[in-house]
Amino acid sequence: MPRRAASNLVPDWNALYGVAQVQAGYFSSLQAKEVGFSLPLLQYHLTTGRLERARRGIFRVRHFPPHPLEEFVVLWLWSDRQGVFSHTTALSLCDLSDVLPSRIHLTLPSSWAQSRVKWPEEVVAHFADVPADERVWHDLVPVTTPLRTLRDCGEGGLSGEHYRQALHDAVKRGLVTAKQLRLTVPPRTSTRRSR
Repeated sequence: MPRRAASNLVPDWNALYGVAQVQAGYFSSLQAKEVGFSLPLLQYHLTTGRLERARRGIFRVRHFPPHPLEEFVVLWLWSDRQGVFSHTTALSLCDLSDVLPSRIHLTLPSSWAQSRVKWPEEVVAHFADVPADERVWHDLVPVTTPLRTLRDCGEGGLSGEHYRQALHDAVKRGLVTAKQLRLTVPPRTSTRRSR
């Protein structure tokens, strides 16, 4: 059995579990390497059943309890923890509309726009450098703030009914003010969905 990563660190299960614990049981191969687990050692633990592979470079501690946001955690780890869930995905996660997106919207840094990375099929990739003050944590994953989300959806062709509902819900719940909306969210000339 392979023992150590190239860094010569002794594999530390407690440290790996600590990383996985705050990520619904998931971790990346890079995170594992930082606590002493080489790729061959991860492969060994895959064959023994102690770990499961979620997707390339993303693993799960097998007996970790399931979490309702697992699919989002896996995609966030796939993005090297740089992505931010946005647009209709952020609306849905924050319960700001009845919209049920068929794909997951993930905003990645602008530098990724020229990348040759193959996106997961379930991802709609957007490219922008989302500043820290326009990000919040929703449970285990980062999402755009309600104000940023509403602006993105206003520019992104969300149906008029869902958009109005999201605006109303955000104000009613005190997540944004009517004044913030007037100053930040562009007015829509039509409430019909763009095709």
